[in-house]
Amino acid sequence: MTKVTIYVTLRESVVDPQGIATAEALQKMGYEEVKSVRVGKLIELELEGSEQSIETCVNEMCNDLLINKVIEDFRFEIGEVASK
Repeated sequence: MTKVTIYVTLRESVVDPQGIATAEALQKMGYEEVKSVRVGKLIELELEGSEQSIETCVNEMCNDLLINKVIEDFRFEIGEVASK
């Protein structure tokens, strides 16, 4: 069994209103070090197959369903799942 972690983020060219609001709230709370925030999604999957077939499958799933190709980008990491 293989664990895949997918990171989905808004494209740099897309305004992130949730990130802006979060940055402003943190600054108002006294965290002046915060200059900007970008908010995204994290998706975890457990898959079976070879690393190559998993990479192909994850790319297809992201492009077909998991991301909005117009405004989002993604990257993923593949790792082994610890036995239960």
